[in-house]
Amino acid sequence: MPIDAAKAVAAEPRSAEITWDHKDIQLYHLGLGAGVPATDPDELRYTLESALHVLPSFATVAGAGMGVVGGLGAPGVDVNLAHVLHGGQTIEMHRPIPVRGAATTTSRVAAVYDKTKAAVLVLRTEVADADGPLWTADSQIFVRGEGGFGGERGPSERLEVPDRAPDRTVDRPIREEQALLYRLSGDWNPLHADPEFAKLAGFDKPILHGLCSYGMTLKAVVDTALDGDVSRVTRYSTRFAGVVFPGETLRVRMWQQPNRVQVTVTAVERDEAPVLADTLIDHT
Repeated sequence: MPIDAAKAVAAEPRSAEITWDHKDIQLYHLGLGAGVPATDPDELRYTLESALHVLPSFATVAGAGMGVVGGLGAPGVDVNLAHVLHGGQTIEMHRPIPVRGAATTTSRVAAVYDKTKAAVLVLRTEVADADGPLWTADSQIFVRGEGGFGGERGPSERLEVPDRAPDRTVDRPIREEQALLYRLSGDWNPLHADPEFAKLAGFDKPILHGLCSYGMTLKAVVDTALDGDVSRVTRYSTRFAGVVFPGETLRVRMWQQPNRVQVTVTAVERDEAPVLADTLIDHT
């Protein structure tokens, strides 16, 4: 079996030094579709270095996503990228991300769950700079064909969608070339660019990165429900419920609660097919 769950969880954490600056942040924001309209002051805070704010979801690509890379390279883990999908993502912010940074990222396999026909790796990444902790991230990586090893099934709670109309609904178009731009932030999986590789993985054409949908959703919530203030976000979690393709439109529905926004995301052109589910953004 390519995944040795006991060996993976017992392995020593891997650490690496990462750096970033305004160019990395601007590229990431552009990969989420920021900058339209180009002269809009609300968009310039994502694209203009003199006014730059950092979306907390930048944590998923800082250092070219070294946390996930380190986890997939851990002892006991040997997987085929064509069988890998992102199952879920959580980030907990300890303080706002600076525009320029140098930090240490420490990654480990926190758990391996047995879903019978697949395995789920929980890759935990903790990032700190000279001033202390910045963020903690958990990535749930779904590996098809690697289940059935007799391990724990893991949590499977689902959020009930509120029984009322959403407080806000916004549509966010995905440009045809958006996956090609987003992958420049560090996720080079050919599933998102190579049509032949996508067919091997069972898709008609390349799909958008789940973490791109994740970032687009957070930007939509910050822009409309949090007065554009990225520093208010304290935690953001989601389950990737389905794929979305470049050229489609994300529909983001938001239900506001005290210090929390619950969200669902669907693909408009495919009869509201689920994209993100069980999504919560906690805020101050």
